[in-house]
Amino acid sequence: MSLAERLSAMDTIEGNGRAFSPDGKDRRLSFNPVSTWMPPVAYEEPVGAFEVPKTKRLFQIAFAVVYCLLAAGIVFGYAAIKPVFIEEGVYREYCTKTELEQDLGVCYKQELRLNLMFTCAAVATNVCALPVGAILDKYGPRLCSIIGCFFLALGAFVMGFAKSFPFDGYIPGYLFLALGGPFVFIPAFQLSNAFPSNSGLILSMLTGAFDSSSAIFLIYRLAYKASGGKYTPSKFFLSYLVIPAAILLIQIFVMPGQSYKTVSELRMEAEIPEDPETDPEIQSASGDRRDNLIEDYRIRRESVVGEITELLGSKGAERHAKKEELKRARSGVYGVLHGKTASQQIATPWFWLITLFTVVQMTRINYFVATVRPQYQYLLGSFKDAVEVNTFFDVALPLGGLIAVPFIGFILDNASTPATLALLVGSATIIGVLGTLPFKGAAFANIALFVIYRPLYYTTVSDYAAKVFGFDTFGKVYGLIICLAGLFNFSQSALDALTHQVFNGDPIPANVLLMSIALVVGGSLVGFVWWRKEGLKRERLEDEAEDATERLMPTAETIEEE
Repeated sequence: MSLAERLSAMDTIEGNGRAFSPDGKDRRLSFNPVSTWMPPVAYEEPVGAFEVPKTKRLFQIAFAVVYCLLAAGIVFGYAAIKPVFIEEGVYREYCTKTELEQDLGVCYKQELRLNLMFTCAAVATNVCALPVGAILDKYGPRLCSIIGCFFLALGAFVMGFAKSFPFDGYIPGYLFLALGGPFVFIPAFQLSNAFPSNSGLILSMLTGAFDSSSAIFLIYRLAYKASGGKYTPSKFFLSYLVIPAAILLIQIFVMPGQSYKTVSELRMEAEIPEDPETDPEIQSASGDRRDNLIEDYRIRRESVVGEITELLGSKGAERHAKKEELKRARSGVYGVLHGKTASQQIATPWFWLITLFTVVQMTRINYFVATVRPQYQYLLGSFKDAVEVNTFFDVALPLGGLIAVPFIGFILDNASTPATLALLVGSATIIGVLGTLPFKGAAFANIALFVIYRPLYYTTVSDYAAKVFGFDTFGKVYGLIICLAGLFNFSQSALDALTHQVFNGDPIPANVLLMSIALVVGGSLVGFVWWRKEGLKRERLEDEAEDATERLMPTAETIEEE
């Protein structure tokens, strides 16, 4: 999500460097993790934004923001809907007779089963980035989004009738909802090219919509309470079927079938030779037909160049390119592994350190989302206080993504990569400490920092992958990082079992364990990146000094002339 915001800007000037493909055509940023491992397919040319009416492009962006708000990341509002499931007795059959007699709010095995529902959804969201990228590159955004509509509708249908099925319908239903999100969200990234001069704003809106979509379940929970429990989860999810149906109609009648051309591709299209004699058809024509072809060529060229210039802005692209070059220099490690194969990159500490850090942090983040209420019920010793903290979390989680967007952009644009990683590790440690303190003030501070940290973390990892590994292998390398991290999220079940069976519900040991691992791995990552940054800096200075010496030293020919 924020991933696209950081990468789209780089894509606008990537054509100036090593991003050109051997055949001379500018390379597009690809989310396909198996791009070079799949047989070639017929490629349908993307469309230039200037070929589509401005009003239609505005409607496309508006619709995309709305449906991402309603569908892209709703499963991450799990903490808001979990109390409704508990009140409705979901998985209550897993409780023992003793636990039922004690009238516990939620029993041990019920808690594990409920958390497994979210764990499977979180894993699916990350792992499905692999097929989404491949389908998007091969078939375009419309088909990709239509598949997302199918998953959303299937998920809502299964959740709506989950109680009626002879099997557990909640886990597969929630899983399908999780799969639908990326399929409708990731294809929306390309809409930033509908208005290239405002691509950052468009991507910020889409990112904010994704982060805010977790509020959908909060709104439902409020409606559930207002109805006195009459607006059941079954009724809610069956009424939610309207959303994928609406998205399907929007995809068919409003959204583009193919991606819009990037800035680099538009620039290439604008570079039409001024001399019409370069056109093979004109070269072979003669007489009046030749004159007519030359006139048509000039009119067409002026029209295309004029429309592209209006779309991009006359000087904006140059200023943007200079700003991006400055950002690359500030990073300190930009391009360190560019030009290497994916297998070569994966064999380096650059890959394994960021992967281990991502595994630990993603597990921490999703574990906290799934268990925020029971954690604070134990720490604060009060169910009422835990509900208050949970409610604050439900509201703060979607708002945090919106508030963090400008700060994340500022940090990544102005700080070096080691400094940004150090900020991540430091913030994660503070969150870990706050999460062990049995005070309501510490709980609110922990949540406030957490909801800002979450989008910063995800965006920083994608930014790191783009700067270190480059665009050629981005889909494979970044996809593998997120896929491995997603798979390790199944360890949440082990953490749940450890907390309930070994530590009698005390979340502190599990949180301290995760915090310690993150500190060690994160510290190693920061140390390695900083050490390599200084090494690269010394190498550049040595190269510049060597070049300067070669320019100043007189050649043999100069000495003979003197």
